[in-house]
Amino acid sequence: MGNKLSGKDLIKLGFPKNNAINIALGQINRYRKREKKEAILTEAKEVLLYPEKFEGHGTWGKVAEGLIKPVEVRMHQMKTTRAPFSIFGENEIDQQAKFQLYDALKLPISVAGALMPDSHSGYGLPIGGVLATDNAVIPYGVGVDIGCRMSLSIFDLPASYLKGKDHQLQAILKDHTKFGMTETHAIKADHEVFSRSEFQDIPLLKSLLPKAYKQLGTSGGGNHFVEFGTVQLDAPLKEWKLEPGNYFCILSHSGSRGLGANIAKHYTYLATKQCPLPRNVQHLAWLDLNTHDGQEYWLAINLAGDYAKACHDDIHRRVAKAIGKRIVVTIENHHNFAWKEMVDGKECIVHRKGATPAHQGQLGIIPGSMTAPGFIVMGKGNAASLNSASHGAGRLFSRAKCKSTFTPSEIKKVLKDHEVHLIGGGVDEAPMAYKDIHKVMALQEELVTVLGTFTPKIVRMDR
Repeated sequence: MGNKLSGKDLIKLGFPKNNAINIALGQINRYRKREKKEAILTEAKEVLLYPEKFEGHGTWGKVAEGLIKPVEVRMHQMKTTRAPFSIFGENEIDQQAKFQLYDALKLPISVAGALMPDSHSGYGLPIGGVLATDNAVIPYGVGVDIGCRMSLSIFDLPASYLKGKDHQLQAILKDHTKFGMTETHAIKADHEVFSRSEFQDIPLLKSLLPKAYKQLGTSGGGNHFVEFGTVQLDAPLKEWKLEPGNYFCILSHSGSRGLGANIAKHYTYLATKQCPLPRNVQHLAWLDLNTHDGQEYWLAINLAGDYAKACHDDIHRRVAKAIGKRIVVTIENHHNFAWKEMVDGKECIVHRKGATPAHQGQLGIIPGSMTAPGFIVMGKGNAASLNSASHGAGRLFSRAKCKSTFTPSEIKKVLKDHEVHLIGGGVDEAPMAYKDIHKVMALQEELVTVLGTFTPKIVRMDR
């Protein structure tokens, strides 16, 4: 048998002949397989005798839970009626997106839901879907790109600063932003997020720390971008110390990179194992927040969200340094995340999968496309939308459809007509792939107030 630990070893220690053994073997194989068998057995004995001492522990917390109060794995029945919901811009939203929300509203944990006017079908919750649940978090209600967000930094420089600096600004974006799956910065920056205890306490996060460190300040692929443009401030807030007018700025869109993707994959797998559901809604499997895995996922997504913010901060810092100018104000928001919020007087988990938080007075950015304006908004705190708004214009054409519909020369012409310079960017991100942002904004006037508009000028994306 050698040095490999088996179920028999655990039974000899006195472990009950139930799922606690499988959990223990799973945790040991995943996180401790390089360690000496004797040392692991000594620890396992301690867990068996004093399980409450190990609650929340990275390796043994789940084993302790299995000994004290095992997670009940049972097939969940869907409700026959939907939880209350609202749809904004109903005529602009495809049927499949609506059906995806309707399915989610029948989950036994669902409290309320909403669809934003940029909604389209996705995986799990539809993109533009908002769902409030009772003490449970759905990994696919948050999505793979945890903490995907917008960040707009305004310089105290007039919009005319762009004039005649095309080549210089293009070079800055090429040199100081990194796109794609493998590109990273030659000179890595440190950040306080890396000293967070979660990176040490949760074995999965510990294993992802080197990747997170390497990818800080990078943007990945898909529809992520960093762009220079101008912002027209119609109603600047007093604290911004800016007069109404037209300013030079930088806008970025990206998320938590490999860190978030690996967290999503790991906890989605655990959710589907612990929460069997009818096949058509299996991807809406949830983690109960009273369980070890639920608590761990909650810590992990909050870390991934803070890491996503750190990435944007690093991008903006690098670019501002290269320009040699100071940022005056930054407006930012997540649009793929889950929050603890009050809904009808009860604390719920509010999932926003491609939706901008829009509580009363909350600032956010809703981008259009690379040839359409984006909007600086302030939330109106509309309870019917679960304090949410759209996260963009929303797709009209899927990525696959774009490839069979548009040609690179068509895209070039549209960009030229709008005086936008694009570095990278594939056919699947064609400006024509998106809905009309003006129409989308008109459909959510009861959700947000517009404070200013952003116009893209030099856009950098993955190739």
